[in-house]
Amino acid sequence: MTKTKDVMMAFLRLKYNKYIIVLALGVFIVGFLGDNSVVAHLRNKVRIGELKREVAHHIAVTKSNVEQIDKLQTDLKTVEKVGRERYFMKTADEDIFVLSDDVQTPESIIGNETVE
Repeated sequence: MTKTKDVMMAFLRLKYNKYIIVLALGVFIVGFLGDNSVVAHLRNKVRIGELKREVAHHIAVTKSNVEQIDKLQTDLKTVEKVGRERYFMKTADEDIFVLSDDVQTPESIIGNETVE
């Protein structure tokens, strides 16, 4: 009787071990492999944060652009200012001088000739 009991206990222990192994393997597969894993979930949370910051940035830029468009459509002084600053436009009685900060060497003034 004890031998039969020992065999049954060994079988039961083995049976539960199989379930534990299968359960652990299943949790590992679901938790760490595949598209719905914990790692993918954390990666997606980080990406969502980045995208929310991008959306906030683009909303701010859009708001600024809409305000500038409204100013350009309603205020002629703004149109004149943009024309003068960006496109170097002028009235008939004005002259425009564009100043440069480039350093000029004697070779660049004369050309490729060397100065002696």
